Amino acid sequence: MATKSKKEAPKMLRITYFRSAIGRDKRQKAIVKGLGFSKLNQVVERADTPEIRGMVAKISHLVKIVEE
Repeated sequence: MATKSKKEAPKMLRITYFRSAIGRDKRQKAIVKGLGFSKLNQVVERADTPEIRGMVAKISHLVKIVEE
């Protein structure tokens, strides 16, 4: 019989949107929306995946990672 392995909960990133996307390229605005931000100083939690890390890297001048 195969044993079931327990899945660990994915590590989470807390990301803060601290600088406005006004005047930025539309791709950067789309990334801000894609991460789930709708207003400044908002904090969202996202799973720590390569895709999310890549999105954060593209707009690193607009967001901060609060916790890792």
